[in-house]
Amino acid sequence: MKSKAAIFWEAGKRLDIQEVDVEKPHTGEVLVKLVAAGICHSDYHVMTGHLFAPFPSILGHEGSGIVAEVGPGVTAVKPGDHIIVMWRLSCGICEYCSNGRPALCPAGTQIRSTGQLLDGTTRFKYKGQEIKHFAGASTFSEYTVIPEGSALKIPQDFPLEIAVLLGCGVITGVGAAINCAKVKPGSTSVVFGAGGIGLNIIQGSAIAGAAKIIAVDINAKKLDYAKTFGATHFVDASKKNAVEAVRALTDGRGVDYAFEAIGSPETVRQAFDCLAKRGMCVAVGVVPLTKEVAVPIMALVFEEKTLTGSLYGSARIRQDTMMLMEMYKAGKLKLDELLTRKYPFAQINEAYDNLIKGEVARSIVTF
Repeated sequence: MKSKAAIFWEAGKRLDIQEVDVEKPHTGEVLVKLVAAGICHSDYHVMTGHLFAPFPSILGHEGSGIVAEVGPGVTAVKPGDHIIVMWRLSCGICEYCSNGRPALCPAGTQIRSTGQLLDGTTRFKYKGQEIKHFAGASTFSEYTVIPEGSALKIPQDFPLEIAVLLGCGVITGVGAAINCAKVKPGSTSVVFGAGGIGLNIIQGSAIAGAAKIIAVDINAKKLDYAKTFGATHFVDASKKNAVEAVRALTDGRGVDYAFEAIGSPETVRQAFDCLAKRGMCVAVGVVPLTKEVAVPIMALVFEEKTLTGSLYGSARIRQDTMMLMEMYKAGKLKLDELLTRKYPFAQINEAYDNLIKGEVARSIVTF
């Protein structure tokens, strides 16, 4: 079938909307008619070359839609089902899946690095040229083909334009606070970067009961958003030294938890330097592959500080996504407030322009 899609030709170029051919799903695959796709910074990192992905490809890893067709052997979903696309495929049986860490499954790494589905082929072509998949999702297309294991069936009455937010940004941020750091009630935390991921780390910290949550950014509008999601204190890093400001807000002690949601080695180090003794720093932002972060070994040993990372919210993705949906329905999770702008698919490049300018908390394109 034919589908309008945003093709990523090479690093440094804007997405190119063209009509592509989409092959029917093979064994164990699902054809999805997208309703919405999330505008996430991770895709932008690919566009700039900071994060590698095979190309030409169709980007997009946050998506919600309706199952249009299933391939042979598919039993988890059927045509007409509403689904969220899960961008990190997991096999369900390896040591990581068995231990509740499906995001670390090698199956997801394979599909992410090759740009191919599990049988080693793709379902997209443009004028006869093969177009790669991205993260087994490729949600920047009216129709996409995904592995059965990447389709999470959701209730028909849950709004798809809200559900798309759960595909990455929300579970990554909330999960970093709850699953990875295991933020404790009454604790203190700082979040560097109040974008889509950072805002969800803030609300995850608030849900976990942190007493003091400090938001750090250089964009005043983002700091305003942070207040809505539970931040109690704010540092404009364009006007003052962030580390000094955070320590002043904690009477010199430092914070129990520090999160970096920007993707910069410099801010990872700043977040680490904000820690109290026995504090934990969690890197969540995507840093260019060639970059490294240096931290003082003495702080790790004599102050028992921890530096770690969190992928996909360190979550049990299926279970945790359904839990987040229940929290939203109960009024415990802010999603309506998070979605600050919608764009028609044809304006996807404009959506990214405004994301980079910091004009939105979270935005989507609709089909």
